[in-house]
Parts: sequence; structure tokens; C-alpha cells
Amino acid sequence: MGDFRNINIRNKRATYDYEILDEYIAGIVLVGTEIKSLRRGKASMNDCYCYFDRGELYIKGLNISEYEWGTYNNHQPKRDRKLLLQGRELDKLARATQDVGLTIVGLRVFINERGLAKVAIGLCRGRKSFDKREYIKEKDAKREMDRAKRVSL
Repeated sequence: MGDFRNINIRNKRATYDYEILDEYIAGIVLVGTEIKSLRRGKASMNDCYCYFDRGELYIKGLNISEYEWGTYNNHQPKRDRKLLLQGRELDKLARATQDVGLTIVGLRVFINERGLAKVAIGLCRGRKSFDKREYIKEKDAKREMDRAKRVSL
């Protein structure tokens, strides 16, 4: 079994499409074949977001591939999974999503030092197309400055 501590699956589109206002670390409820597949790095976070159902937070669109050696007990890859947060954090997020334009997006999935799967979620505001262009310009300028610093050293 490989070292699963370096598992860090990211949602690359999240920082481009959204302005992240606040970030939380949540536990995730998984079945046995899901955690085995996740430890092998077989997951994708494209178009993943969170929603509330009866006061509980769920993540939708998190694709954890089927475990290759799983039997008939194998899981469904794109099922909705429950997230675990403290009550006050859930209340804060529920109040925040009542505002127009705010959503909760999955940012990354990782395995912590105790071997537990965690999801970093962010309270986000969607970016307009001109905001995205501005974001790309800032990123390119920062990259050029860092490159100039390295060359001058």
C-alpha cells in the first residue's frame, strides 16, 4: 500500500470561476470501497458543489471511481455524500447561502495525518467574465515578478 498521506485532489476551476470568501475543513461520510479508491487517488472534483438538505450539508458532483477489486458491494461513483461540520459552522453557512450569489464549492479532498478523508469547502461568490480576465492578468504579473526575483538572485 502506497503512502496515502500525499493525496490532494483539487478543484482547479474553483479559484478561476469563484472568489473564495471563507474556507472550512469538513469530514466526509464514505463507505469502505470509497476510501480505498480515494487512497489510490482515483477521484475528481469537476463541477462539485454543496447543498443543504434538512439541515445537513451534502456534496454533489464529487466523483470517486469504483474500487477495482470491489465486488458487488462497490459504491456508486457520483453519489451525494454527507459532510460533517460543527453545528455553528453549518448555521453560519446556511445563513450565508441565503444571500444572492453565494454558494458552497468543494475545493480539495485530502487525507489528514490521522488517515481520515477531509474536504476543504469554500463559501464563494461567482466571478463575471471580466473578473476572470482580471484574475488572469494579476496571476501572470505575479508570476513575472517571481521569475524576475529568481533571475536577479
